[in-house]
Parts: sequence; C-alpha cells; structure tokens
Amino acid sequence: MCHSKYLITTAILTGLLAMGCKEKSKSGLEKAEAIELRTKDVISNIEISPIEHATAVLDWDGTIIYIDPVGGKDAFANAKEPDLILITDIHGDHFSLETLQGLNTQKAKIVVPQAVADKIPAEFTPQLDILNNGESKERYGINIEAIPMYNLREEAKDFHIKGRGNGYILSKNNERIYFSGDTEDIPEMRALQNIDKAFVCMNLPYTMTVDSAADAVLEFKPKQVYPYHYRGKPDVGDVAKFKALVNDKNPNIEVVQLDWYPKEDY
Repeated sequence: MCHSKYLITTAILTGLLAMGCKEKSKSGLEKAEAIELRTKDVISNIEISPIEHATAVLDWDGTIIYIDPVGGKDAFANAKEPDLILITDIHGDHFSLETLQGLNTQKAKIVVPQAVADKIPAEFTPQLDILNNGESKERYGINIEAIPMYNLREEAKDFHIKGRGNGYILSKNNERIYFSGDTEDIPEMRALQNIDKAFVCMNLPYTMTVDSAADAVLEFKPKQVYPYHYRGKPDVGDVAKFKALVNDKNPNIEVVQLDWYPKEDY
C-alpha cells in the first residue's frame, strides 16, 4: 500500500508522563535517554488507552474495542462499554472470566480462539466469534484477522503452543493495527506487511528478548511500534534498548511508549 495513504495527523498527547534515566530502574532504562510515557495516544480517528500490561481500550471512530480485558471491572471504570472484545490466549494476563462477567458486555461481540471459547460459559455463546489462526471476521466495519502466536525457543515451547492463541490484525479504512499477543519473532510476524501500528511483546521467559523483538520489527517495518507486555519475572524488558535497536537501523519507525504499568515504578 502506498505510504501516502497512511498519512496520520499530528498526535494529540494527553496526560504526558516524563520518565527520566535511572541508574538502576526496574524497567531497564538505566543506560537510556529519557523516555516519554503516554497515558493515552490519540492519533487521527483512533484513541488508544493502555490499561495494564497487555490490556488496552481502543476507540476507533466510536467503536470501542477491549484488548485482553483483565484486572476486574474497576480497571475499565473510565472506559465506554465495549462493542468488540478481543482475547488472545488462555493465560490469566490475557483472559479473566471474572472480569468478563463483571463488565457490561451485553452489546459486545467477543472474538476468541477455540482454547479460550472452551473456558467461557454458555451464557456468552451467542456473543462469541471463534477464530483460528488464519481466519478472519468483519465486525463494525473492522476486519479482524487471527495471526499465529507461539514460542520458538525449545525451553519455552510449552508456554505458547502454535495454534492455541491468536495475535490480531485489525483493518479499517486502509489502517492496519497489529497486536502480537504472546509470541516470539515467528516467521508469520516477520512476513507482515503494511502495518501502521504494531503492539509487540517482549518479556522473558514467556515471550521473546528485546533483541528478537527489535529484529522482527526491523523486518516487517511498521510505521509505529508500541512495546507492550514487557514486564516479566524476574526481568523487565528494556524498552529503551528496544527503541535504540530499532531507530539506530531505521529512524523512520516511530517507537511509541505508553504507560502500561501505571501502578508500578516501571
């Protein structure tokens, strides 16, 4: 797709937080220049609000999309009721039945892989769209494509088995947004094309290293990349290093750092 079709208006930033260098911070920013943390990103007709870790709310032309809603209903007290809910995997940082049951999801379609559907009670069955890797569905004028997400390292293969979970590409009006889910730098990610915004995970031992994430991003070249899902045990992904690795080789990729851990000193 032609680059000119993807011109995005100037970002309107609200609730900016400045994070300075720390000699020994949890987020691994000790060697980096200050990174600007955004509590919200409003770009063109898409408003992106991070909730925590892998959970976000998107307002796309008035369609409200919840990504991996966890943390209880109170985490969404300031959000509008969802039209779409996308769940990537069965793990507790992506799927919470308690949260789902606590939210007002009466009007929502819930997009899930089969493994998640198997854990959702029958009361939600009429709302479910079950997508396997490679399948797609259009809802509210947004095409939702399920992308594989899985581990490559031998020691991590049992964390995320190929075919169980979904990453997602959301497409509307020549805009394409990718949420990686829990994955490594798999061939399917590296082969992505024409991605405007990519949300890419990076934490060990569950997903991938910062170096692997940066290398994959440099290959599929999104216009913007949002590091997310970067806190692990005991390590935290060095998002400043990620930005440096990406921009040293391709300064045209904008690295956008949202505040995914508002309750923590990350």
